[in-house]
Amino acid sequence: MAERNFELTLGPLQFNWPAQKFVDFYAAVADEAPVDRVVIGELVCSKRAPFYADRLPGAIERLERGGKQVVLGSLALITLERERRAARENFDQAAHDVEINDLTLMNWVRDGKAFSVGPLVNVYNEATLAFLAGRGARRVCLPPELPFASVETIARASKDIGVGIELWAYGRMPLAISGRCTHARAHGLSKDSCQFVCDKDPDGLPTKTLDGVDFLAINGVQTLSFKYANLILDLDRLADAGVAGLRLSPHSGDFIAVTKAFADVSEGRISPREGLSRLSRAAPQAEFTDGFLFGECGAAPLPVI
Repeated sequence: MAERNFELTLGPLQFNWPAQKFVDFYAAVADEAPVDRVVIGELVCSKRAPFYADRLPGAIERLERGGKQVVLGSLALITLERERRAARENFDQAAHDVEINDLTLMNWVRDGKAFSVGPLVNVYNEATLAFLAGRGARRVCLPPELPFASVETIARASKDIGVGIELWAYGRMPLAISGRCTHARAHGLSKDSCQFVCDKDPDGLPTKTLDGVDFLAINGVQTLSFKYANLILDLDRLADAGVAGLRLSPHSGDFIAVTKAFADVSEGRISPREGLSRLSRAAPQAEFTDGFLFGECGAAPLPVI
């Protein structure tokens, strides 16, 4: 059994939280969360960015004072000129690495400049990984829908080309991104006059099938899984496979407790079962799954503690 030695990454905030909640969250992460890297910046909808743009430099400075490596995230779907300009500005600065979530941003990667690749880029095989590594990618968070056999194969290949492989280990999983805003439509509004109704759902708007079964969650233009990915029971297998990092996606509730549970299991201070019990207490509203990795379906439930 390989030693668990994961780097913990806090992924970008997917949801539309008020500016003060944004500030308070990252201050708590800086001071209390045992994470190594923090990816920060708007991932889903550029219309949200102005609400906290003036708070972003302070949040970054606070995180760095707290010993975190800060990585600038990018939008998952760039369609407007102002979005392209904002994305390019990230590449024009030298202070922080950039995480790419839209391959059009590869146009601005400078020779010799390392970058990260987020889970919305479809890295499904070793050839794609090698191509990205050849352009400067040094860390890749794989899409959460990959089965374990694929993760194992890609992680094995990553060792020879100097790329760290990261997995989506906690939180509602990104499944799709669209030019249309389903969240606005659900409230009888259009995307252009959405009134930012996505702020009513700090962890996404749950949706059901026609049979009344919980199915997905809507987050503006983004579609998420209803269930939360949770790989805390799987860390030994992931370590054996050569996975280097775990990504924890921000949600409301006691998220600091979530980060501490993963750190304590990763470093052997508590058992995976105790870690799962802690996560159930920290997010009592969440239903957990590791189904994409090991189940017959992506929503296969974890055992109830």
